[in-house]
Amino acid sequence: MATKVILPKLGQTMEEGTIVEWLKKEGDPVERGDILFQVESDKAVLEVEARAKGVLRKILVDKGVKVPVLTVVGIIAEPDEDISSLLAEVEGGAPQAEVAPSAEAPSTTPEAPPATSEAVTPQTTEAPAPKREGGRIFASPRARKLARERGVDLSLIQGTGPNGRIIEKDVLAYLERQPAATPLARKVVAKLGVPLEQVPAAGARVTAAQVQAAVQAPIAAPPAEGEITPLEGVRAVIAERMAVSAHTTAAVTLTTVVDATEFVALRNKLKEALADELGFSVSYNDLLAFIVARCLRKFPYMNVRLEEEGIRHLQEVNIGIAVDSERGLLVPVIRNVDKMGIKEIAQASRDLIIRAREGRALPDELSGGTFTITNLGMFGIDMFTPIINLPECAILGVGRIRPEPTVKDGEIVVRQRMWLSLTFDHRLVDGAPAARFLQGIAQYIETPYLLLT
Repeated sequence: MATKVILPKLGQTMEEGTIVEWLKKEGDPVERGDILFQVESDKAVLEVEARAKGVLRKILVDKGVKVPVLTVVGIIAEPDEDISSLLAEVEGGAPQAEVAPSAEAPSTTPEAPPATSEAVTPQTTEAPAPKREGGRIFASPRARKLARERGVDLSLIQGTGPNGRIIEKDVLAYLERQPAATPLARKVVAKLGVPLEQVPAAGARVTAAQVQAAVQAPIAAPPAEGEITPLEGVRAVIAERMAVSAHTTAAVTLTTVVDATEFVALRNKLKEALADELGFSVSYNDLLAFIVARCLRKFPYMNVRLEEEGIRHLQEVNIGIAVDSERGLLVPVIRNVDKMGIKEIAQASRDLIIRAREGRALPDELSGGTFTITNLGMFGIDMFTPIINLPECAILGVGRIRPEPTVKDGEIVVRQRMWLSLTFDHRLVDGAPAARFLQGIAQYIETPYLLLT
């Protein structure tokens, strides 16, 4: 029986992928478990296995082409099997996944909602959705859930259910008439009230950054000479998320300088004590992750995120460490840091960072953080203003540690000093509570023996 080869959803945040290389060519025999192709998401390159035995009869998506997840990219069948009807189905309409390939690690991601049409159609004028007294809109729970996930304003939809109630198929029909856009772009459109049809797309789908650019309506710059690097892959994701963060959060940055003399001494002692056991050195970021996790438990109002229903207080403490890589800024996430010791944090951090830099990290290992640490001290930076890694509440910027003269007990002495910059979303946390959180981090850095209490 012919089997569709599907581009898998290799993580909760993955929306599309690019075929990097087909490791089988048309006509090659395929065994279950063989590596068929490599796919690049916005964060990693992963191998996809065959889930059926036969011959790779047809490759439908060539190398270098980016497509949404769950797209049919090939067909496996018997050598003499007629696949004309299956080809007609795939090429002529929205395919349904029969057997989805898997990545190196199994995915537990729920089935994605139906994909929207990629075709751009003229805007259809619709009557406003019927409203109850007080301005509430009649809509079924399934319709509301889908609209929330896709960032659709229900007031723009005409319901076809009983008494004009909006039902799920009305939302799907509305989405079919819209230009292709990322889910984040649809949410920004719904928030800003910008007609999606009026946003010029630079690629296959409208992005949130393009929506923001359309709202600001910048004056076009005259053509300039020089090489153009396409804004794609990790760079495109960074551009979109940073723009959305900068324009949708009420970001405030608090800075403080701390005496890191004891902190440096502790790290040096741990390097020496654990060198043989670990085979590498405990880093300052490992210690900071340990400290921040302790403070997030002590000040739980910082371990939150903003959702449509309100402020969600998170149970897990998952800390992302910003990493510079050849592919751009990546943030591998160490999960349940509050339940780990220094050795566990150091081992988990080193493994994640190495695989992220080599492009081998799974998408789910680069998402799900509740707080991020970004350290530019190794580049000689003292202080900077980090941008919040949405949907998190805050991010800690760490500057370099350097010896400076300071007054201690009435005398001028040389101490190790370090700048900290905490950027937080003022919609979720006020200045004084955020300052207390930063004070808590500073206290543990200046007197790290308190971590034993």
